[in-house]
Amino acid sequence: MAASGGSVKIERQISLPFDQAFKIALRNITIRLGRAMITGAGTMLGIAFLMSVFMAQLVLEATGQKIGDAQTQKNTWLVVMSLLVSVVGITNSMLMSVTERYKEIGTMKCLGALDNFIIKLFLLESAMLGFFGSVFGSIIGTVFVLLTSLGQRMPEGFPHAGDMVLAHFNWGKLVLQILLCLVIGTVLSIIGALGPAIRAARMQPVDAMRSEV
Repeated sequence: MAASGGSVKIERQISLPFDQAFKIALRNITIRLGRAMITGAGTMLGIAFLMSVFMAQLVLEATGQKIGDAQTQKNTWLVVMSLLVSVVGITNSMLMSVTERYKEIGTMKCLGALDNFIIKLFLLESAMLGFFGSVFGSIIGTVFVLLTSLGQRMPEGFPHAGDMVLAHFNWGKLVLQILLCLVIGTVLSIIGALGPAIRAARMQPVDAMRSEV
């Protein structure tokens, strides 16, 4: 509180605790479910491809086969490109979200919301979308490769590749790879949303309130 020339000016800015910010971010996702699904789909597809590559390697290891260096390099390049495309898609979706929410952002800032509060909201939304998208992507990638492997014929020994996969599969490594996919998907979603979040936080309240979308 500061006094100047007999007038009193009260400055109050909003900085909610993490749990409250989390609830607001979750509510924003449910309100804009269609937009959220589009944003999460980018992460889901990238992680599904990454998980399918991991699973293919595990299946080959279980059946006693190896991937050549050329194929490994090709898979690495494809995975990197798919994840980069996912990040670009997330960034584009979050930029559109910022544009659609000009007045909402302006209202929050007029009520005293700090810049870091605005950033926190957008990053929390993106992190949740990235996490859930990674969960579904990991499931899709794992199930797809398992189903395609179960019906394959082996030249000798086990009648089907699926029998050998189930007998020698490294389930512990699969769990670690799923956890890695969840981390990668969540982190990439946060990275993709960082720019739009900073842009939203730097908006002037007056400009945001008078913007027409």
